[in-house]
Amino acid sequence: MPKPRTQTPYSDLPPQAFWRTGVAEAGVYGLRDLWSSPWTLPSDARFATFGSCFAQHISRALKERRMGWVNGEPAPFGTPADLAQKFNYGVFSARTANVYTAAQLRLLLRMAAGKTLIEEPELWANPDGRIRDSLRPSIEPDGFASREEALLSRQAMVRGLRRAVMASDVFVFTLGLTEGWQSADGQPYAACPGTQGGVFDPAQHRFVNYRTAAIREALDNSLALLQMMNPAIHLLLTVSPVPLTATASGAHVLVATMRSKSVLRAVAGEMAEDEPSVDYFPSYEIISGAPTRAAFFEPNLRSVVPQGVEVVMGHFFRGLHLAGPARHGAEAEVDVARNRAIDDDIRHEALLCEEAALEAYNAA
Repeated sequence: MPKPRTQTPYSDLPPQAFWRTGVAEAGVYGLRDLWSSPWTLPSDARFATFGSCFAQHISRALKERRMGWVNGEPAPFGTPADLAQKFNYGVFSARTANVYTAAQLRLLLRMAAGKTLIEEPELWANPDGRIRDSLRPSIEPDGFASREEALLSRQAMVRGLRRAVMASDVFVFTLGLTEGWQSADGQPYAACPGTQGGVFDPAQHRFVNYRTAAIREALDNSLALLQMMNPAIHLLLTVSPVPLTATASGAHVLVATMRSKSVLRAVAGEMAEDEPSVDYFPSYEIISGAPTRAAFFEPNLRSVVPQGVEVVMGHFFRGLHLAGPARHGAEAEVDVARNRAIDDDIRHEALLCEEAALEAYNAA
């Protein structure tokens, strides 16, 4: 007779708890129960989306499904869709451009909460006299005509960010990089000075590869700022599966990429375990995990193909719990109608990704 198995904590686990049944036999299109939101959200829940390039896919998916995506800084009335996208309207929930690091997010939220003066972060003067915003150097394709114009644009962005936070049930933030650049006094930049504006000065500009403790501190600070502006808000973290375009760390770009994504994934997971108002969605695992065999990447092994995005968003929407009473009514319907025409025109356009511009410095 077969010897009976000893009862252990593993005896009654579901199939998805084991690699063979949960992954190897299921295959990439058979994966189930990868994520289930711990929150019961309103049936008309509203989402603000920010972060790195991959976050733009979440924005688009929400708009395509006519869900409550918050646009805190819409384009001026009558702006053609192609022009709106060129100037970064309707890409994120405010005109922040890509926010790659937790340090950048904290600085933006400090301005939105009134903790940092809007004029405090640097403006860069190009050799041609045009002005670039160090927080979003590519937001105006040709730069600003003056410092006053740049500050007015930044002020509008900060107001839009605050509106997005206050109007949202869920603030979705996609972590992209651990590598960044900052000033001598510690202000984070959106890009290395000289690559997309300004002039690089080794005496004033410092490379930083943020470690876990610094990223966690920045995210904890960001959560406190979000809750100061909206006590009921939830923070949903994701990690972009898109590899680094280039690294200034001295390591091979593959090693630097794995270091970066591993650190971000660890911090996001631990924060979700510690904070009831924080959760983690596994977009990184879905695209980069072993079952895909890199099939969800374009031949450049960096850009994510539409099929991969569809799989990610399928898991996202299946995992949401929208069973709570409606909270927003006509307000959410207005946002859906406003975004519909723009989304229909630009959903297939290329993502706006400043970090990818570093490829121009590849001499090979």
